[in-house]
Amino acid sequence: MSRLVLDTNCLIQIVSPRSKYHFLWDSFVRGENTLCVSNEIIMDRITKEQYEFALNRIEDLLPLVTDDTPANDKNAIELTLMSDIVESYEKKRFPIGKPSVSELIELSLNEKKMTQKQLASEIGVSPSRINDYVTGRSEPTLKIARLLCKVLNITPAAMLQC
Repeated sequence: MSRLVLDTNCLIQIVSPRSKYHFLWDSFVRGENTLCVSNEIIMDRITKEQYEFALNRIEDLLPLVTDDTPANDKNAIELTLMSDIVESYEKKRFPIGKPSVSELIELSLNEKKMTQKQLASEIGVSPSRINDYVTGRSEPTLKIARLLCKVLNITPAAMLQC
C-alpha cells in the first residue's frame, strides 16, 4: 500500500470521473493507497462539475456512514472530503451575509411567536417604534438594543455584529 500525498487542488482534479487522474481516486477508494491531504487548503478553483459530483457522492455516502462508523473508514473519509468541497464551493458562490438589525428582530419575533405590539409593551416603547426597527427605518439605541436582546434572547454579540 502506498501513501498518496496531495494538495487540495490536485485532490479536486482526481475526484472528477472525467479526469485522466481519476484512477488515483479509485485506488484510494479501493483501499490500495492511503490518502494524505496537505495542510495547504486552496479550494477556490472548484468547478461546477466537481461541486455537483461531490453533492451526488455525498448522497451516496450518507447512508453508509453512521455515528458508529470509525473516523478512518474510507467512506467516512471520502464523505468528509466531499463535504469540504461542497462547503468551500458554496461559501464562495453562495455567501450568506449577516442579518441586519431589522432582520434579526423580525426573525426573533417569529421564533418567539410574539407580535410587535407585545414586544413594544415588554420593552416600554411604542408599537410604531418597533415597526421602525423591523422595517429598518431606524435602529435601536444601545439601551433599547440591550432590552431587545434580553426579551428576544438575542446574544449581544449578534446584535452588535449587524
